Formats: sequence, structure tokens, C-alpha cells
Amino acid sequence: MTESSNNNIDELLTKSTGVLIKTTLVDFPGKVASAYFLRGCNLRCPYCYNVELVKGILKDTQVEESNQQFVSPVQVLEHLFNRKNVMNGLVISGGEPLLNPVTPELIRRAKKMGYSVKLDTNGTLPLLLEKLLSDPETRPDFIAMDFKTSPSRYNAEIKPVANFVHADFNELINASIALIQTLGNENYEIRTVLVPGLVGKTDIKNMASIIPQDASWQFAQFRNENCIDPAYNEVTPYTDAQLKELVDLAKTLIPASALR
Repeated sequence: MTESSNNNIDELLTKSTGVLIKTTLVDFPGKVASAYFLRGCNLRCPYCYNVELVKGILKDTQVEESNQQFVSPVQVLEHLFNRKNVMNGLVISGGEPLLNPVTPELIRRAKKMGYSVKLDTNGTLPLLLEKLLSDPETRPDFIAMDFKTSPSRYNAEIKPVANFVHADFNELINASIALIQTLGNENYEIRTVLVPGLVGKTDIKNMASIIPQDASWQFAQFRNENCIDPAYNEVTPYTDAQLKELVDLAKTLIPASALR
């Protein structure tokens, strides 16, 4: 890395670029962790409720309802240093954290402090993912990959931003899954939000044809609130019976499927 690159990264580390959840017991399996949600994303999933993060419009102000501040990576690292006797994990999420040039350095510095690092990614950036995985200093210890729906539906319904329009999402997702498999079965999972009209039985079958049979496939219920596409605020979530039917179908294809 050149001196100018180092200077640029050092500057980025001081920018308020995400939201810090200081302690979480649910975001990193088996770890007491902090979670840092970076702004910016290459997708506009219509059901996403992290509007400010996805569109990259965070401001250096306090979020009244959660009493959380938008903070810099330096502040995150200071928090990790101060809590290293009681915590052992860092989750880097988003938005899409692979888009942020500060992510590799954040991983590197957290790992040097002895932290395990979990990365949340949408699986559409395999070249950036491969770069992280190829360096032991930036290789995440656990990866959760969001798989939205049938790859053939991404361009029309997941709404990629300009330079991703008409991308071959089947190819991108396959490449990302092949990469995260190198971590071993215990160190990655596939995640899908069960959105009516976007994830149905046909989609479950299409997605399962790509997912390794021994993978962990974790499902979540759709929340019809604060969606990027306001029309999705009017979509009625699946009933418990419908959720069970979809997850049971997934289990016949990927045995380690579960509703989280």
C-alpha cells in the first residue's frame, strides 16, 4: 500500500460512516459482539427498511429513537479496545460493507486486537469478496450472505444501482457462494427474508439449486414498515402457517434450513 493510500485510509477512518451497536448477543453466533452498519449499497431491495444506510445519507447527528450516533471507524476501534476484556466479536454490516474502502482496514485492525470478525454481504461483489478472503489479515472469520430471491428476478425487482443494471446475478451469486464455502460449513450462512410476492415456492427451489446442500440457510419474516418502496408497507407478511410451509420446503432441499 502506498503512502498516499495509507493517508487516504487514515482519513476515511475518521469519517462518521455508520451506526454502532455497542453490544449484541444475536448478530454473531457464539460471540459477544459489537455491530457496525456502514452506509451505501449497490442494491435497492424494495422491502429494505435501512433507508438511510442504503442510500448513504447519514449525518453526524444523534438518532433520537435509538440513542445511537453515527460514528467513525476510529470510534469503533476505540470501543473495541476498551471492551476487549468482555467482547470477542465484531460484525461489519450495512448497507453493503464491501463497497466501503475502509472495511479491509477495519477488519485488519479488529483482528489484530484479537477479535473475530463477521461480515454481512449481499453476494453480488465476488471480486471484492475474493480480495478480502485472499489476505489472512482481512479474511473474515464468519460470513452471512443475503440471498434475496431467484437470481433471474434481481434486475427487475431487487433494483440494482446504475452500474449493476443488467449484471448476471446468477454468475455473481454462484461465485460468492463458492468463495464463502472456503471458510467451512460452520463459518458461513445464507440468509433470506421471506417477502410475499418476492420469495415463493418456485424461488425457494431456484435458490436451493445454487446453495450447497450442507449449508445453513436461515430465513426471516418480512417487516412491512419503513420500506424503501412504500408499496411494500402495504404487503401483508406471510402467516405462521405459510412461513412453515416455505421453510419446510427449503428443508427438503437444504436440510439445515430454519426460520430465525
